[in-house]
Amino acid sequence: MSVVGAGVRVITDSTSYMPADWPVRYGINVVPVQVIVAGQPYDETDADQAERVARALRSFEDVTTSRPAPDRFARAIAQAAQQGAGSAVIVTLSAAMSATYDSAVIAAREANIPVTVVDSRSIAMGLGLAVRAAAIAAQRGEGPEAVAMIAQQVAQACTIVFYVDTLEYLRRGGRIGNARAAVGQALQVKPLLGVQNGEVVELDRVRTATKAMQRMVELAQDAATNIERPCLVVQHLDASVRAQELVDVLRASLPEAETVEFIECPVGGVVGAHVGPGMVAVVVGPAAV
Repeated sequence: MSVVGAGVRVITDSTSYMPADWPVRYGINVVPVQVIVAGQPYDETDADQAERVARALRSFEDVTTSRPAPDRFARAIAQAAQQGAGSAVIVTLSAAMSATYDSAVIAAREANIPVTVVDSRSIAMGLGLAVRAAAIAAQRGEGPEAVAMIAQQVAQACTIVFYVDTLEYLRRGGRIGNARAAVGQALQVKPLLGVQNGEVVELDRVRTATKAMQRMVELAQDAATNIERPCLVVQHLDASVRAQELVDVLRASLPEAETVEFIECPVGGVVGAHVGPGMVAVVVGPAAV
């Protein structure tokens, strides 16, 4: 097991959706964001919360999300200090999507060790890859400024493309307007979306799920050519078969696929509440070095 030195401890929130072994392997503390199903709050780190959210959305139950209270970050900072860290770097999901960043900033002001808070302007494994890179830098003995800068650089280098079965959940969560959602539904458009400058944007429109997957592969290929050693992450909510098919196509279509790092892991209930069941995403960023 890798051990983080007495320098910097990296902290993130649960919307990073990293593989389960990464927090221990790279020495990362994870603060849970909450998802609220029919009035009952659950930590996103709970084992079955994603399945619970998918079931609730399919049955039209009320699902909302809530940022972590500053106290949650304060506890993570205190834990980092107890683990021997002299400072901490917190990397959060985009501040344009959530007030999680604000909670981290509040906690950092009251901390008994120096804390740097980074707005990744990303989410899911766009955030997760940035956090891993930051944690590896901390393991090398880099200081907090360098660790924070690496997190920002990797987050900016990541491309996120995702497909949703319907725009309805994004409309409910306020991520797109009512009129735009209504037009998309009326035309039976299958939108391809992305995250740019911290916000959800529309990248393309296609007519079928099959064409959406084909277009995702093309966009992933384009993004991978701009990275010396790319990592391709396929993520999903309640769409494991579709996700595996996408992984297989990507492996077969990328040149020198043996040099590419492939990861498949689900998203949790917080993102799931906004995108709905059936979502599939591809994140392209730098592999671990």
